[in-house]
Amino acid sequence: MSDWIPVCRSADLLPGEHKVVWDGDTAIAVFNIDGEFYAIEDVCTHDGGELAEGPLHGFEVECLRHGARFDVRTGAALCPPAYEPTAKFPVKLDDGVVYTRDDRGD
Repeated sequence: MSDWIPVCRSADLLPGEHKVVWDGDTAIAVFNIDGEFYAIEDVCTHDGGELAEGPLHGFEVECLRHGARFDVRTGAALCPPAYEPTAKFPVKLDDGVVYTRDDRGD
């Protein structure tokens, strides 16, 4: 079980913005969408590309390589060429700081 990783102060991640943090070898992309924070693994399950730098369309992030889209709330793959979801991670807000962690080993 990994510890919570501080991402940033909530005031520093404005709606529509994202930040990538590392929990060990896992890149976690944290998104602020309309004041709510979501975290997914920063990996396209189609070919391993980074997701966070792709454009956001509502709750969907688009992989820049081939156009696969993922729901940042659930990690679900929404269109080809990706068919497998990317991992979704918990987010917590404590005293104005956003935290996340890779909870897959719990």
